[in-house]
Amino acid sequence: MAKKKGEGYLSAKESRRIAKENRKITDKLEKQHKRKNVPEEEYRTKMHDFNNSLEIDNLHTYFFSDVGVVKAVDGVSFNVPLGKTVGVVGESGCGKSVTSLSIMQLLQRPQGQIVEGEIRLNLGKKAYDIPKVPIEAMQKLRGNHISMIFQEPMTSLNPVFRIGEQIEEVIALHDGEGKTEADMKARTLELLEMVGIANSEGVYSMFPHELSGGMRQRVMIAIALACNPKVIIADEPTTALDVTIQAQILDLLRSLKDRINSSIVLITHDLGVIAEMADFVVVMYAGRVVEKGTAEEIFENPAHPYTIGLMASKPVVGKKVDKLYSIPGKVPNPINMPNYCYFKDRCEMAIEPCSGEYPCFVKLSDTHEVSCYRHYKDNGGEE
Repeated sequence: MAKKKGEGYLSAKESRRIAKENRKITDKLEKQHKRKNVPEEEYRTKMHDFNNSLEIDNLHTYFFSDVGVVKAVDGVSFNVPLGKTVGVVGESGCGKSVTSLSIMQLLQRPQGQIVEGEIRLNLGKKAYDIPKVPIEAMQKLRGNHISMIFQEPMTSLNPVFRIGEQIEEVIALHDGEGKTEADMKARTLELLEMVGIANSEGVYSMFPHELSGGMRQRVMIAIALACNPKVIIADEPTTALDVTIQAQILDLLRSLKDRINSSIVLITHDLGVIAEMADFVVVMYAGRVVEKGTAEEIFENPAHPYTIGLMASKPVVGKKVDKLYSIPGKVPNPINMPNYCYFKDRCEMAIEPCSGEYPCFVKLSDTHEVSCYRHYKDNGGEE
């Protein structure tokens, strides 16, 4: 008797077919990406609102694997206003970090590709559409105009180079024209002092393993700020730190943002960090934005059942509970997403229309939007 194949089983023949199809798509995208001497007009664009430093519009980022296409980011849209902090929140695997890597063009290629959408970067007198920017031009944008504080400082810093060398490398690459070695060292020491490292001369000569987690994170912030970028992406900058150091790093980010007049995209799953830092909040689930608005609106009037669940699962000081709330169920398989609301199977507030096509956004105010059938007018919900 033949052995029954388990659910999700993929034969070698089927896997080869998928890999062949994926290679056709990725080769075409890579060829476009690696072109040289591309005229600037091809990736120039216009900002929809010049009060934004960054505009993400219908972004689709997929990973082409041998078992299928993983839609890690599936139609994400939000804006980052000038001089403001936008918090992107959601559980692990919802697409927060992939969104940030798409903005920086640091996806693991050729498997990871932006297949659709625009990311408009405001450079003052002109704007660029980042997915269309070729590799050689992106080198000049990354670091100079847009930079990133990575999630884990110990793995982001090179263990075999001293701290000073690693910061100077960034300055030399992006802002080194006409600078002597003495100039770059002076700038490095200035950056270390700016991020609150008192013993800047000593730290300059140290290796990463000689520093604590908080000090390493400060060094990562110094590297990100080396060229005074207009947009800083902070990917969970406080996850590996204890509460006291976490507060110091957040205060530091806030003060530096105001000092160099930049915008911050703060990626985290910690609602406490969002409440303290963010002006605007974007809630993501399974690769899509489910709710966005000002921090005040999201915390005072969470509208999407997922946002409500996130709020309920956070411990509250002074409130005694036997057990913290946990959202039931699990995230759908990213290779085979349902054709209805992705949260429906875990939702405790589901109504009949939720089985229909994926809900579009409903405006609750000028700044507050939610993707949920409960707020459709004909369901007795809000406008």
